[in-house]
Amino acid sequence: MNGTVVKNIHRADASAIAALEKLGVATVHEAQGRSGLMLPYMRPVWRGARAAGSAVTALCHPGDNWMIHVACEVLKPGDVLVVACSSDNADGAFGDLLATSLKARGAKGLILDMGCRDVGPITEMAFPVWSKAISARGTVKGTVGYVNLPVVCAGITVKPGDIVVADDDGVVMVPRLDAAKVAKAGEEREKKEAVNRARLQKGELSLDIYDMRKGLAEKGLKYVDGPLE
Repeated sequence: MNGTVVKNIHRADASAIAALEKLGVATVHEAQGRSGLMLPYMRPVWRGARAAGSAVTALCHPGDNWMIHVACEVLKPGDVLVVACSSDNADGAFGDLLATSLKARGAKGLILDMGCRDVGPITEMAFPVWSKAISARGTVKGTVGYVNLPVVCAGITVKPGDIVVADDDGVVMVPRLDAAKVAKAGEEREKKEAVNRARLQKGELSLDIYDMRKGLAEKGLKYVDGPLE
């Protein structure tokens, strides 16, 4: 597969992507059966970053960022670039110049299973980036990978056109064909949480709201009058 660039991919409906972005990572993860969450080392390089869009995928090799440059040519406005690496590497494969390019071309953000540098300028331009590490160590351009074929990024298989949802809680992937279903499930979950939040604000206990007492008793939990000597 190395040496292949797929120019055109299928993308999810824009309304479904917008709905997933509004829901956020935690709700989307729960709504699709607690699946699709990337490993927790994937963190935003600046707090408050949010992004959602169709995944354009790229595979790089350790210490090499050539395929990020190649991917810039084929992504469309609203896409999120998802960069995997063929083996463990934390070199700074992305900086402010590439961020400038991606932002100018309409990318919503970058998911990078490598290192990021130039954090200050990237923060100032408010370009959303989630990376494995922060590293000033630069990379070369000498090994060809591929663009817009499936990759494994931070423990999750990502296919071109899958939906990326990312915020302060991490990064979650939604299969393209499941976008509308997951968005609906997430919206229903939020409605239930709004009702429960109101009850909690009134002082009700989660033990009662979520009917936990019976299960706890079955597991042997007992209350005793104290104090114990």
